[in-house]
Parts: sequence; structure tokens; C-alpha cells
Amino acid sequence: MTRPVGSPAFDVSERSAGQEFIDPRGEGEPDYRAIQQSQEFARLRRRLRLFVFPMSALFFLWYMAFTLLSAYAHGFMSRKVSGEINMGTILGLTQFASTMAIVLAYRRFARKEIDPEVDRIRELAGVDAK
Repeated sequence: MTRPVGSPAFDVSERSAGQEFIDPRGEGEPDYRAIQQSQEFARLRRRLRLFVFPMSALFFLWYMAFTLLSAYAHGFMSRKVSGEINMGTILGLTQFASTMAIVLAYRRFARKEIDPEVDRIRELAGVDAK
């Protein structure tokens, strides 16, 4: 079988389970190419994308809705809710609240889903965990 230029000397399926990602040249450095092409790294990237892209799209839609309401729905945004507090103020403050909610959700997601995968890859690469 011929391999494209720059491809590793092995396929991911040829790597035995638990084989460390140590550079075969014997320099003690991690083999970053092997890490990048490993199933573990692919799973890590997939998990990260499944959180980041939908959350980013959701926040972008929410931000655009707020921006468009601010630009074109003056009557709605200036509607008094309580005293001098109007809908624009409430929705503007909700932007901060939603940002904090996303940060906290990502922090929890990273701690439970991403960090264990990163630790596993670091272990296979022979790199000390921080």
C-alpha cells in the first residue's frame, strides 16, 4: 500500500491499545503527529466541537436578536417594566447573565468531559500532568 507524503508510518488501527505516543527517534519527546492522528485525540476534538459549535451558534443568535431588537424595535425595547427599567436594560443585562451561564457550563463540561480525555492523552504521551 502506498502512503501520501507526510503520512505516518502506521495507521491508527495498527497502533495497539495503550501504546504510548513517544517519538520513535528516541529523543523522549511526544510524537505529536501520532497524537494528532490517534483515536483518543479525534474523540477529544469531537467532544469539544459538540459543545463549542452549538453553544457559539446559540449565543450568536441570541446576540443578533438583541442587536436587531435594539436597532429596529425601539417601541419594544423602551417599554417600561418597572420604574425606569425598560426591556432594553433587562435584555442587555441578560446578555451578561447568559455569558456567565455559558462560561460556567463550559467549565463544568471541560472538567467532566474534556479534562479526563486530555489526561489520558498526556499519559499516553508520557507527559507529566500539570
